[in-house]
Amino acid sequence: MIFFGHSATGLDESDWQRLSEHLQQVAVLAGKFADAFGAAELGHCAGLLHDLGKYTDAFQRRLRGSAEKVDHSTWGARIALARYPTLGYLLAYGIAGHHAGLANGKGDGRRTSLQERLNAVLPALDERWAAELSAPAEVPMLRGFRVQPDRGMFQMAFLVRMLFSCLVDADYLDTEAFYQRVEQRLALQPARPSGPALGELQTALDAHLSAFRATTAVNTIRAEILQAVRDQAGLSPGIFSLTVPTGGGKTLASLAFALDHAIRHGQQRVIFVIPFTSIVEQNAAVFRRALGRWGDAAVLEHHSAFADDPTQGREARDKLRLSMENWDRPVIVTTAVQFFESLFADRPSQCRKLHNIANSVVVLDEAQTMPLHVLRPCVAALDELSRNYRSSVVLCTATQPALRRPDATTGVDGFDGGLENVRELAPEPAALFQRLKRVTVKRIGSQDDAQLLGQLREQHQVLCIVNNRRHARSLFQGLQDLAGTYHLTTLMCAAHRSEVLAAVRAALTQGRPCRLVATALIEAGVDISFPIVYRAEAGLDSIAQAAGRCNREGLRAVDDSELRIFATANDAWAPPPELRQFADVTRDVLRNSQGDPLDPATIEKYFKSLYWARGDDALDRHDLLGTLEGARIDSLPMETLAEKFRMIETAQRSVIIPFKEEGRSAVRDLHFVSGLADISRRLQRYLVQVPLYGFEALRKAGAIEAVRPKEFGDQFFVLVNESLYGEHVGLSWEAPTFISVQSLVQ
Repeated sequence: MIFFGHSATGLDESDWQRLSEHLQQVAVLAGKFADAFGAAELGHCAGLLHDLGKYTDAFQRRLRGSAEKVDHSTWGARIALARYPTLGYLLAYGIAGHHAGLANGKGDGRRTSLQERLNAVLPALDERWAAELSAPAEVPMLRGFRVQPDRGMFQMAFLVRMLFSCLVDADYLDTEAFYQRVEQRLALQPARPSGPALGELQTALDAHLSAFRATTAVNTIRAEILQAVRDQAGLSPGIFSLTVPTGGGKTLASLAFALDHAIRHGQQRVIFVIPFTSIVEQNAAVFRRALGRWGDAAVLEHHSAFADDPTQGREARDKLRLSMENWDRPVIVTTAVQFFESLFADRPSQCRKLHNIANSVVVLDEAQTMPLHVLRPCVAALDELSRNYRSSVVLCTATQPALRRPDATTGVDGFDGGLENVRELAPEPAALFQRLKRVTVKRIGSQDDAQLLGQLREQHQVLCIVNNRRHARSLFQGLQDLAGTYHLTTLMCAAHRSEVLAAVRAALTQGRPCRLVATALIEAGVDISFPIVYRAEAGLDSIAQAAGRCNREGLRAVDDSELRIFATANDAWAPPPELRQFADVTRDVLRNSQGDPLDPATIEKYFKSLYWARGDDALDRHDLLGTLEGARIDSLPMETLAEKFRMIETAQRSVIIPFKEEGRSAVRDLHFVSGLADISRRLQRYLVQVPLYGFEALRKAGAIEAVRPKEFGDQFFVLVNESLYGEHVGLSWEAPTFISVQSLVQ
């Protein structure tokens, strides 16, 4: 009897994929992936055993058309535990969950627990598997694995997830290759392109950087920072900080360091983690330009906008439609939500890319924006990547948060579970802040909207940043009668925001009137420069970022370039409680500080006060680390961790906006494509994230519709009532039925 792993409709059984072939090829791939963090043997065994349950008559009947359901994943988990009593659980979670996802070891969950799976009645396993496969008698633990005594089970859960990643990516790739051969009738399918080598990117970046000339004082300092950072690329892998004021050239300096460092130490890729979806596209564009002819092939953007597993539970052929990337390019630009939620995820498609984070350089852009309610788990994950997965982590920011572990020997303050041995790459950060001082910070007290609008109307070119979208829209409407008034909000899709920013930059360059009202999205790395900036009270890190949008190139006198901080008098625009606390801490710190509000010492006081005010429990609101402290290797709460960990606690859904002809073209193509990866990337420029209540209001009013729901589920919703998307304000969902009727009578 021949055992098959995958069938192919319309083809003779001789063209089906043999099970032994599939298992051996997945084992080779999974072992190769796991070798990046010293676990090749464990990865190989996971691949070899994952589909062992297909060595049953029941599953072979299913391949030939039987409708019976067959659990083909649990047998491999059982054999792993039987053969490897010490390390078997590290494999069993992933093998049992390689289709449905990682389950809890014991206890309740949406999925059946691993313990219940192991005790379930299964179809008889044909013993011929042992003759066709050569499973080793024992497997070693990771070479050089460093245990953190107070985080032992956190480390085990992390390792389970990493091995799971190696397995599901190898399984997807081998399955994909088989079905591509079937569909194209090819004997051999060429490997997926993985992009140019890091050395080629380094050469291209050097050529790009050599074209810059230090024609201004600011550019001279940027060149000094770049050289100082690159000079340290030979430092051993670990955790670094890059503390440079806004406008100091952090973006390209961090890319140069990351490439140099990765090449020096044999690391495989560079991953940029960006705080907001709104600037992923911008940074990716900067990298593509800097990498010249290699840019398009080297850089992959991966947002977190779509559901991660629309085909969960379907058979192998549907895996070809998965839109998720496995991050096999040399430069990845992704969001903090995508990065960290993947590190705590439980679903195959979301975890698929994790092994490609190992042995890489991770640049955490604007590190201070990590949400406080998950700060300790995030820091623990970064520490673990550095400690046991050969990754280097660069905390890149103008306002370095106090993330270090307390050190009684040196007297360094910090918080429990913080980072150790963080090495600074920037040359004398305190001196840099003085040399790059381009802004005078003033506090102008409480302002109601009438007062604020009066001041904004007097300015020829001015930026006003407020804490919520409704306030921004209201102020924009109060200025809209003036020429050169612009509005920027996350209710605009990325393509629309890019268009607005281009118009704003042109107005600023040409000296025309320009008044821009925006939310905080303008603060995160947007390269723009106003003579005057107004900022509603916020955290000191946000204020420092706002300052980076004022006199960015240092072409004006410091005294003539003002950042004006104001309190909002209108109760309707009061910030949410968390932002209000940030503003309160800022007020207290500034009240007790004599120096520059943007000085690194003042920033450090702010973060220490903020973390102290919150307390350790609030830095892990859902007690993820505490949940693991009471666990054992057979009771790891894998599903529970994934459910509890949310970077953004307010759930949101994506709406596709058919913005202009390119957006409409992408929507049209969505109706006909078979594979989703390319179209998903195209659609990212035309998405607006909407809170669930807004999404439901739009859906009930018929303002949005699902595209091909039978195939894609509810993954893709397109705005069909385009009157709800405005040229100046983006998407509205308030009373969509009324707006729809109103648009008809006009």
